[in-house]
Amino acid sequence: MADEREVMAHLFSCFDTLYAVLGAGAVDLSDDAYVVRTYETARAMGEVALSFREYLGDVETVMVPSMQGVLVDALASDLSGTMVLFCFTVVVAPRVLVSLRDAREQVELSTAALEVLNGASSTLIREMFAAGEVAKTEGVSEDRHWQERARGLSDTLERSGNAESFGFSR
Repeated sequence: MADEREVMAHLFSCFDTLYAVLGAGAVDLSDDAYVVRTYETARAMGEVALSFREYLGDVETVMVPSMQGVLVDALASDLSGTMVLFCFTVVVAPRVLVSLRDAREQVELSTAALEVLNGASSTLIREMFAAGEVAKTEGVSEDRHWQERARGLSDTLERSGNAESFGFSR
C-alpha cells in the first residue's frame, strides 16, 4: 500500500506533466482562442503542481510518460490546438480525476493532503469546462481522420495500462 507522500508525489507529477507539456506546446498552436485556452490551462495546472510542491517540500520532478506521450502526440497531430484541448478534456483530465478519487478512497490522507486534492479536482473540472466553452465557439473537426487520431489517444493510454486512471502512486 502506498503512503501519503508517495501518492502526493505521483499526483504532483501528473499536474507537473500537464503544466510542462501544455505550456511548452501552446506557443506552436495556430488558433488564437486555443492558444490562450491552452496557456490558461497550463497555468492552472502549474498552480496545482505548486500546491503539491508546497505540501511536499522537496520533491523530484518526474514526468508521467504515458500522459506526456499522448499530449505531445495531440500537439503534433493538429496545430490548431483542437486536438490537445480534446486530449486534455476527454482523455487525460478524467483519468487524473479518477486517480485523485482513488487516492482519497484507498490511502489514509491527512487533512492538509485532502485539501490539496480537493483543490486539484476543482481546478481540473473548471479547466475542462473552460476548454469546452472555447470548443463551442471554435467548432470541432468533422474530419474522419481527425476523429480516428482522437480515438487513438485514448487507445494509446489503454494499451499503456492507463485505461481508467494514471494510478495514485509512482
